[in-house]
Amino acid sequence: MEPDILLLRFSAIGDLLLTTPLLRALRARHPGARLTFVTREDMADTLRHNARLDRLITWRHDTPLAPLVAELRAGRWTHRLDLHDSLRSRMVRWQVGGAWTTYPKYRLNRTLLIATRRRLGGALGPVAERYFEAARDLDVTPDGGPPEFFLTREAEAAAERFLVEHRLGQRRRLVALVPGAAHATKRWPEAHWMELIDRLAPEHDLLVLGGPAERDLGARLAPDGIPGRASAAGAFSLVTSGALLRRADVVVTGDTGLLHLATAVGTPAVALYGPGVREFGFFPYRGRATVLERDLPCRPCRAHGGEQCPLGHHRCMTDLTPDLVLDALRAPIR
Repeated sequence: MEPDILLLRFSAIGDLLLTTPLLRALRARHPGARLTFVTREDMADTLRHNARLDRLITWRHDTPLAPLVAELRAGRWTHRLDLHDSLRSRMVRWQVGGAWTTYPKYRLNRTLLIATRRRLGGALGPVAERYFEAARDLDVTPDGGPPEFFLTREAEAAAERFLVEHRLGQRRRLVALVPGAAHATKRWPEAHWMELIDRLAPEHDLLVLGGPAERDLGARLAPDGIPGRASAAGAFSLVTSGALLRRADVVVTGDTGLLHLATAVGTPAVALYGPGVREFGFFPYRGRATVLERDLPCRPCRAHGGEQCPLGHHRCMTDLTPDLVLDALRAPIR
């Protein structure tokens, strides 16, 4: 009997992309298995075209869980994997019933690291590999490859039209810039972005990417009418943003979902890390990336960032100067 596997993770873009090495391994080890993934509707584009999956079930986060629970109860799953292990996912597990497996989040280790800057035990390992613990009964191991993201012909065509219309990447190196992040302390200062753009513009084409929240920032960084730069922030779906990222020669980005999207489509990245540290498990996984970070006694301050620096100086990001980024862009990215 082939496995009928249910996988659950509600969010977010980067976390969902980091599940894809597990999906790939499950499909390789169990070609005849049925793989069903449950996620939030607003995150669904991350996995919507994933060829490893048989089915994607989505849930709107502003609606009750009851219909989702009823649908999952009706399944005849041989394995149920909770890749979120949040309060909400635990509620789903409890209401759906049956045996579930999850993965180690090392909450105590993380809390101790934030509170004392001391590490409890050895390295915690990348989250992408910790997810495999939830599949411990399915005989799978990481294959050493990066996350993956499946593009569509329509998205690639839309990306091509945008780049041709704005005359980007036709003759000069195309640098993608991702200035946004869900939390303010993960964002590089706007003045730093402005300086970087001014210094790159003479020899590079520049493309700003992001979601609707970055639309205004993108317009400030790449105003209409300036040759060699354009903003697509908030203009396209995640799939088309992925196609644009794939066309870039390199991306400069903070600790955000589009960093992992760049890794998944094979674009080298210069990644700016502030409050987050490698031990949390969310550094770029198995892709070409140069991580820039400052060794400060106040890092890490929060597991997921926050709206303001607890000490008021935000040095973890402000000390990452445009000069450091330019040096990283000039060097090989491995």
